[in-house]
Parts: sequence; structure tokens; C-alpha cells
Amino acid sequence: MFSVRGRGTARRLAAATLVSGLVAAGTIAMAGPALADDAPGAGGVKAKLGNLSKDESGGVEITEKNGSKWSVNGGLFNMQVEGGGSLFTYCIDLRTPAKHDFDYKEVGWDQSSLHNNENAGKILWILENGYPKLSTKDLGEKLGVDLSKSEAAAGTQAAIWTLSDDVTAKPDAKDARKLTKYLLEKATKLEEPKASLSLSPSSVAGKAGEKLGPVTVNTNAKDVKVSVVPGAPEGVKVVDKTGAAVTTAANGDELFLDVPAGTADGTAELAAEATTKVQLGRAFVSIDGPSQTLILAGSSESTVTAKAAATWAKKGAVPAVTVAKDCAKGGLEVIASNEGDEDWTFDLKGTSYTVAGGETKTIPVKLAEDEAYNFTITGPNGFEQTFEGVLDCETATPGPKPSETTPTTEPSTPASPSPSTTGGTTGGTTGDTTGGTTGGDTAGGTTGTTGGGDLAETGSSNATPMIAGIAAALVVVGGGAVFFLRKKKATGH
Repeated sequence: MFSVRGRGTARRLAAATLVSGLVAAGTIAMAGPALADDAPGAGGVKAKLGNLSKDESGGVEITEKNGSKWSVNGGLFNMQVEGGGSLFTYCIDLRTPAKHDFDYKEVGWDQSSLHNNENAGKILWILENGYPKLSTKDLGEKLGVDLSKSEAAAGTQAAIWTLSDDVTAKPDAKDARKLTKYLLEKATKLEEPKASLSLSPSSVAGKAGEKLGPVTVNTNAKDVKVSVVPGAPEGVKVVDKTGAAVTTAANGDELFLDVPAGTADGTAELAAEATTKVQLGRAFVSIDGPSQTLILAGSSESTVTAKAAATWAKKGAVPAVTVAKDCAKGGLEVIASNEGDEDWTFDLKGTSYTVAGGETKTIPVKLAEDEAYNFTITGPNGFEQTFEGVLDCETATPGPKPSETTPTTEPSTPASPSPSTTGGTTGGTTGDTTGGTTGGDTAGGTTGTTGGGDLAETGSSNATPMIAGIAAALVVVGGGAVFFLRKKKATGH
């Protein structure tokens, strides 16, 4: 079964319940636990998006290539890591609303809007030489000015937007403009940072009595704990390429699941866990639906996990499937392998594919930008994997700004404030975010109320319910009147 669903005019504004286009969720229906799978190399930090910090954000004027101008608040977001830890991020998708309380996942540049951005390495340099990596004092001394946190954050964000979204971003504050100019003039290309933790591939297969793998560890941590997820058949263990049982691993190590001969057909999972700081410049994409892409500017020590699944059978076809995001080609790569001794035939998007024993096939699946997908691949012995997500590989193109919305008839979906926020209100229509509060614990920052003025702050508006009501009245009275309302925003980029 395969279905592809476009989002029509609600592009990038519909609050979908699907996983992000850079993350696919895989579930194995054979005996054994479910496995979250985004591509070969499942893993990485997961974090919940907080709000924009009042004390570490400021006004920025955006000038598009066509000369049109609009204003926005830009600066640092706080994110709370699943399992413990905090992240501080900037936006690299200027025109897309940010969804408060959405869950995000760490990905490589090739799985984000940076995949075709020749300035990605310069953005990393800006992060390494901007705020908060360098203090306001250090940056001020370089520039001969007295920078505040809000000026330093706005100046750094403006420099990033200039390179990530192909605009001219000019902070309101004079000293912040000096920082933006300095960062853009000095920036040079740096190499992409390493993943915090991933396993590749995330699905392997074979026969009982064999070592199933290899699964390669990719990490910036010194030590990684590895184990078999509870619930696996007795005797299944994690081993290295010599067959020796292991409980820890390092970057580049190859791991296997050793399944004793005679073990009944089934599945097991290999789990990896580490405590490390995520490297600056790693991209973060939403796994709860459309929301702007972020880039890491700072990290505390965080808990990172990754998993890989193994399937085995005594005879017949023994399938394994992973889905890789291919932003360069605009779609997915379904990688299907068969470690059994019989052919395996499955259906994908109305087409049957046969993978012979010992064979691996890579099947391209074309998708338009922002299209959603949901498909299930089945096999013998109850094998079933479902993948769903949204292809999100580009920054939003110029058009209606985050501060401009068209009234919608979709039901309201207000977000719930996180425990770290205080006060504020939630946005009223789909695509709006919680407004009025900050996430608090950003680098050197304090919790405060964002908003004020007429700056667009993507994703939220206290005026949205009223706007929707006015729209409904105009439809009844005016018979199709078209109008545009400029909204005040309460949660920023």
C-alpha cells in the first residue's frame, strides 16, 4: 500500500500529525518491539521546540530579491532534549512558521534544506564565531561596541538568514548590524559536523546461527553503550566482527546481532546510547508536522539513542527495508534486501517488485516538495514495515510572509505551553504556535515575554481567532469578499 497526499494551499502551514519529511517511522510487525527508522542511520537527538527568548532576540528587517521588505523577530530558540539536556538553535527556514512544542530530530545536511546550499559551511563558521559560542563581551571587543544579548543574537541570526534564505537581513539595532556585517565578511566554509549518534543501516536480516549485520556506529561521543533491547529471544547478543560479545562501542565500530542456531524465526533490536554534546551546525527538522528547520548554536550534555532492527528466518525470504531521504533527487530511496533463499515480492505504489535471495534493490520514489507519504511493505512470516512522513528539503519560497495569513475553515489546534513557559496564549488556527512566552533556559538568557510591536514572529497570533470570526462573517455577508489582515505575532523565528 502506498499513498501520497499533497497539502494544497495549506503548504507549510497545516499542522500535520505526520512525521517530518526527513524522518520516516518504521514498524516491524513480527515478534519484537517497534523500531523508529528514518533512513540508514536511525538515531540522533530528539528535542521539543520551546519559544523565542526575549532577552536573546531582536528586530530584523528582511529585504527580498524583488525589493519587498518585511520585519521579523529573530534570535535563539530553546529546545528540551528527550532524555535530558538543552539545545539552542537558530532558524534556517525564514518564511515557515515555528511550531511551539513540536518534536524535532537531528539530521545531516543532506536531509535538510542545506543539502543544496553552497553556503552551508559558511553558516557553520558564523555559528562557531557568533553568539552564543562567543560571549557578548568577546564579540563587542572585536567590533569596538557594547553588545547586549538581544543584539548579539539578532545580529547572528540575520547573518545566518542572509545565507540560508537568500535575503538581505538587517537588524534594527546599529551594533547588531555591525555584527552581521562582520560575520558575513569573515565567514569561510567549514566541514559538516558529525552526527551525535547514528547506526547504519537501521535494518538487517539473515538466518539463525549467523551474525546479522554489520551495523556501523557513527558518533562524536567517546563511548557508546550497546545492548539487545529486552524481549529478544534467549541467547541473542551484540558482538563485534570477531564474534566477541560487546557492551560498548566507538565511532566506526561494526556491530552484529548473534542469533543462536535453532532460534525460532523472529526479530530483535540493537540499542545504542551515549551522552554527548551535539556539534554546532547540526540541522533539526520537525517530526510532528510542518515547522521551520533549525540549526544548532549550542548544546548541553544530552542523552542520545539509536536503534537497528534484525530479522531472521530458517528458510524462505528474509527481508529488510530502510528508507533513505534523497533531497538531491526530490524523493525517497526505498532500500529492500533479501537475505533468504527464496524470492520476495512486495507492492509499492501500485507496482510489484521482486528481490531475489541475496539481492538488494534501491527503488526511487519521487515526491514533490512538502508532499506527505504513507506506505506499508509486507513480507513472509508477518513482516510489515510502515513508513510515513513529509518531504521537506527546501526553504519556503518568497510569498505571503509568516505575518500574513488567509482565514481558514480548518479547526483550531492550539498548542500546549511547555512547563518551562509562563503566561502567554496559544495561536488559534492550524499553523499557529503558542505565543507570548519564551523557553527560558537559553545560553545566558532568562525567561521573558516575547512579542510587542508589529514584528512578524512566525507561527502565532493572539488575533487569529478574531480574524477567523471576521472572515466567516464576511463570507456570509459579502459573498466571497477577499481581504488580507496583517497579524501581530507572539512567537518568533
